[in-house]
Amino acid sequence: MVFRRDGGRLCHGDLMDTLLTLAADPAAWAALMTLIVMEVVLGIDNLIFIAILTNRLPEAQRPMARKIGIGLALIMRLALLGTIAVIVKLTTPVFSVLGKAFSWRDMILIAGGLFLVWKATKEIHHKVDREPGPDVFDRQTAGLGFAAAIGQIIVLDLVFSIDSIITAVGMTEHVPIMVIAVIVTVLVMLVAATPLANFINNNPTIVMLALGFLLMIGAVLIAEGFGAKIPKGYIYAAMAFSAVVEGLNMLDRRARQRRVSARQADKR
Repeated sequence: MVFRRDGGRLCHGDLMDTLLTLAADPAAWAALMTLIVMEVVLGIDNLIFIAILTNRLPEAQRPMARKIGIGLALIMRLALLGTIAVIVKLTTPVFSVLGKAFSWRDMILIAGGLFLVWKATKEIHHKVDREPGPDVFDRQTAGLGFAAAIGQIIVLDLVFSIDSIITAVGMTEHVPIMVIAVIVTVLVMLVAATPLANFINNNPTIVMLALGFLLMIGAVLIAEGFGAKIPKGYIYAAMAFSAVVEGLNMLDRRARQRRVSARQADKR
């Protein structure tokens, strides 16, 4: 049995008819392509967090942690799609404070945003202050255990998954399209995870830029939880612009290094 978006059920025959109808509908293909692009863009946040976090692990554990983290993201998204009727209700207000209504989605976004801001601030602290001594953010060692990393990935996977599925629900009413988009998105994340993590790890300035992205994303989640409507396009445009500027800085540094190496070779 398969759930309808409205909470009803589809039998296998109905599901096959629905899939065939969608496959013959150009509008359904357009919705699928649009949703895949949107989900991939939204998945960048999740992927950056996983890359930053797993790079703190011993090198031998990093690939497994990334696969587990992304696999959990897929499982959570598919599980949430299986309870689509419940997910739709997450946007229903449950209480009000000073005239502002809060839903379960709002509370989840606020909690996830606070966690992301705390985590990004903690990582920036470790990057900036490498001197031994008391750590105001972490009284333990700066290292990260495998179980702790997976636990933190699960927390953010849940937040990003709920945001992702609610976005999908707002873009299409067809659950099969959502399922395909989620699977394609997670496969893209799986392919991109290791190259992105290695690129971040090999470029220290990129690490700080990525942590800045996470800090901004956390602040945006908190703002959205309190009802502020921030167009995602503005956020990702700012991230893209910052990434382009950092890319130019990297090219400039490499060009200077080549010039220095050439002068040293000439002196020999």
